[in-house]
Amino acid sequence: MSEDITTTSTQETVTPPAAQRSAGILQTGFGRNLGLVVALVLLCIVGAITAGDTFVTGANLLTILRLAAVIGVVSVGMTFVITGGGIDLSVGAMVALASVWATTLATQQMATDYHWIFMVSTALVVGSACGLVNGLLVAYGKVVPFIATLAMLAAARGLAEIISERRTQIITVNSFVDFFGGSLIGVPVLVWIFVLVAAAGWVLLNRTTFGRRTFAVGGNAEAARLAGIKVQRHTVALYVLAGLCCGIAAVMLMARTTTGSSTHGQLYELDAIAAVVIGGTLLSGGRGTIVGTVFGVLIFTTLNNVFTLNNLSISAQSVAKGAIIVIAVLLQQRLARRGTSS
Repeated sequence: MSEDITTTSTQETVTPPAAQRSAGILQTGFGRNLGLVVALVLLCIVGAITAGDTFVTGANLLTILRLAAVIGVVSVGMTFVITGGGIDLSVGAMVALASVWATTLATQQMATDYHWIFMVSTALVVGSACGLVNGLLVAYGKVVPFIATLAMLAAARGLAEIISERRTQIITVNSFVDFFGGSLIGVPVLVWIFVLVAAAGWVLLNRTTFGRRTFAVGGNAEAARLAGIKVQRHTVALYVLAGLCCGIAAVMLMARTTTGSSTHGQLYELDAIAAVVIGGTLLSGGRGTIVGTVFGVLIFTTLNNVFTLNNLSISAQSVAKGAIIVIAVLLQQRLARRGTSS
């Protein structure tokens, strides 16, 4: 009898480690990023097969990167907010408001008389101010992030329509367009901005006290407070950072379209959240990755490009995005359960 019990216990302790190792690899940042790279490569292969030479060109690659740059900057800011346990539904509206405010006749006149930095500063200040309002409502007003940012979505979009009178504002400052619409070493300036923002975001999240506090607040706000972290102040800072990224994205979108409009940034909030979730950041907070977010943005932008080259409708793109988001969330939940059980 004792021999049977010993044999059974031995068998039970020999089998699980292999499964635990496979699950452990998938739960590491390297494993998740490797999966994203494989998904991106497979998507590129599909694009090469279905779209042929049109997809596999340097010009198309630059087009994908240029389109990914704007939403990529927004997604970097969203990564910080979600990692900190929040959510921001107002990013698209903040981009629109910043673009409209930065392209008013008064702002453009100052840019013409002095320097285009006035336009850039206006966009950054407007975006940061909107983020500050979001942060104050969430941290000190105790308003649920979903509701607070939903209110900002409506207010910012409405204010943008009032300022612009629902008209598209054309940028007449040629020096602004020439600088941000140009290229450096053959790569668009917008792409370089995205690279710099992503790199700065990675350093801030992974190599600074601010990043460690963000993980702590998102993982357990009460424990973070007991550990001496000023949770409310940090939450405000996260939303201001997201607003600042929206201001940068507004400048990039202004350069790409040479306009400021209240319709800019439509559905950016959904695209940004999707990219962040696909990248491996937990919606419940406490875990985030800038590298994963970058891959998530590239995957969605490449997917849109493949669909466009194959003359598939926007509705089909939306269905595909929805399916990918659901699959990503289900995988997150499954890996989380495995990690808990192990």
